Amino acid sequence: MRKLIIQIPCYNEEASLAVTLGELPRQLPGIDKIEWLIINDGSTDRTVEVAKECGVDHIVNLARNQGLAKAFMAGIEASLKAGADIIVNTDADNQYCASDIPNLISPILLCQADIVVGTRPIDEIKHFSPIKKLLQKLGSWVVRVASNTDIPDAPSGFRAIGREAAMELNVFNRYTYTLEMIIQVGQKGMAITSVPVRTNGYLRPSRLVKSIPSYVQRSILTILRIFMLYKPLRFFTFLGTIPFTAGVLLGIRWLLFFFAGYEKPRVPTLILAAILILIGFQLWMFGLVADLIATNRRILEDIQRRTRRSELDGKL
Repeated sequence: MRKLIIQIPCYNEEASLAVTLGELPRQLPGIDKIEWLIINDGSTDRTVEVAKECGVDHIVNLARNQGLAKAFMAGIEASLKAGADIIVNTDADNQYCASDIPNLISPILLCQADIVVGTRPIDEIKHFSPIKKLLQKLGSWVVRVASNTDIPDAPSGFRAIGREAAMELNVFNRYTYTLEMIIQVGQKGMAITSVPVRTNGYLRPSRLVKSIPSYVQRSILTILRIFMLYKPLRFFTFLGTIPFTAGVLLGIRWLLFFFAGYEKPRVPTLILAAILILIGFQLWMFGLVADLIATNRRILEDIQRRTRRSELDGKL
């Protein structure tokens, strides 16, 4: 029997949750059973009561607000324990069109992908400002470069995840799971694709994007942190090459002046060149150490995956 669980992270969503749940399907071709799951991320309103009234099958309660990324992973764990073969994640503000779920899960049902991301028509979303649209596209491009994937809408939270892929997911960032998940999947070599999806009307402001500068800053830090985590040697090699090259060029300049017979010793230039070369060399060493640590992390992740599969399959 193939089971689909639709999970929704929630934080004070009593006003929009009923609308969102009312659009979700209970039957789909190729799926034997559909269940709904909400993650109550420390809500202080009637979110849980509304969920129960609407017939939600599973409720995961977090004692305090821990953020979208933690709520997402809590939902993944609960969905796996509940026997989900496919997990669909959507937002509580009814941003995504639930009738597109069949298209979203189709590549997984056809064994064409492990993870599918819904691509929104960014240019057609009226409540997105021109700056936000530009930043969405720029951020997605950066994620494509960092992850070696071809996902047009990286910040989209509307995505489907196969059971095996869900067992391998680990989200370390507390801000959002969307960017980290794609980069992680790309670096692990899992099959990820995207399908076009539609969006519904505007119900409430984004909780994630409180301001454009804050969103840009957090997104950049998230991408850099994940890149350091999954490609440390490449990251620190690139970072170290900058001061090392600058130091070598200054050293060559000093040597040219020295052999040309200039009387001025230019000692500060020589000291600066030596410092820059040492900084570059140290960053390269950091990269080697980080790469060794990353190897241990990959071994631990493999052990975690095997343990998780053994525990979950034993419960089914």
